[in-house]
Amino acid sequence: MFTRVQVVGHGRLGSAVSARLAERGVVANGPDVDLVILCVPDRVIHEVAESMPTGPWIAHMSGAVPLSALSPHARRFGLHPLQTFTRGGGPGQLDGASAAVTAETEDARERARWLAGCLKLRPFDLQEDKRVLYHAGATMASNFLVTLYRAARQLVEAAGAPPEGLLPLMRRTIDNGFELTGPISRGDWATVEAHLTAIHEDAPDLEELYRAMARATRP
Repeated sequence: MFTRVQVVGHGRLGSAVSARLAERGVVANGPDVDLVILCVPDRVIHEVAESMPTGPWIAHMSGAVPLSALSPHARRFGLHPLQTFTRGGGPGQLDGASAAVTAETEDARERARWLAGCLKLRPFDLQEDKRVLYHAGATMASNFLVTLYRAARQLVEAAGAPPEGLLPLMRRTIDNGFELTGPISRGDWATVEAHLTAIHEDAPDLEELYRAMARATRP
């Protein structure tokens, strides 16, 4: 569907996208491209889009930025990989990840889905007015997992236990389909209160976080 694609921005995501398109033989630069993909920070998407000549299709890969940020371009769509990326991780990071498609026409939707397939992503349709809500959920799943690990590591290290032991526990929780176990699942509030007492004494900066997480976790 697209034969000459220009990727603008070569950070974590842009590098992986460029490498995958190069594998497929559809990446190029120059005046004759038929699709421009913006992999730039959200705050500059509109500025970069305005600077691009109209004519080719244009897309951004942001989870939260509306399609209106691509104005004045009319032939446009959004494709957001539901994945986290590392520098130098290569195109394999894209394999099998889901991707949100936002489009204003069926033609745009078909083209977004074609691009998803080219990148080895699994597309799903997302309403434009639900984009920010969706992105909030994605951020919680990715960023707050880092926060949770940091907090748990702080407590385990303060107790003199090896923090690397947390990783198999976290992985098994994911592999088990996030089935809830432990004192909260059993209604063992005495243990939870004991946790809070210990945290208050040895890691008071985490007490509020533990309380909030316990409330949210309670069945």
